[in-house]
Amino acid sequence: MNLLKNKTISNITIKEICELADINRSTFYSHFSSQYDLLNAIEEEFIEDMTATLNQYNFSKEEEALKMTEKTLEYIALKNDVCQTLLSENSDIHFQKKGMAITQEFIFKNWIRDKHFDRDTFEYINRFVVSGSIYVIKNWVEYGMDKTPREMAENHQ
Repeated sequence: MNLLKNKTISNITIKEICELADINRSTFYSHFSSQYDLLNAIEEEFIEDMTATLNQYNFSKEEEALKMTEKTLEYIALKNDVCQTLLSENSDIHFQKKGMAITQEFIFKNWIRDKHFDRDTFEYINRFVVSGSIYVIKNWVEYGMDKTPREMAENHQ
């Protein structure tokens, strides 16, 4: 994560990772096949933790989408440093795609579907809304989270 703050994943070497982590290359390779594999493991761990956190809540109705959005933003604020790094240009696009899937699952699963769109229209609207949400969250994190999670949820619903 420290290396990703200053370098793109494609420019990070296994040697740098091993030196920073104070491990030898054989230890690294016994767990990961590449720097991309390590990044994927970090992303998966983050996603699993976020999913477990959000699963504690049972929001499914349209009027509860605000609360789930706020809980999602609270989680992102709590994990600000990790989110800022994983959403940066130095990381890869896969994390953003995974974030889009989670946003779809927890926030928009019933909100748009309740509007009775056909499947294709639903998918286009869903991708549009989720992509925009990821972009807003990315900017919110980059600009130092100048609004509270509640303010963000209320202003972007």
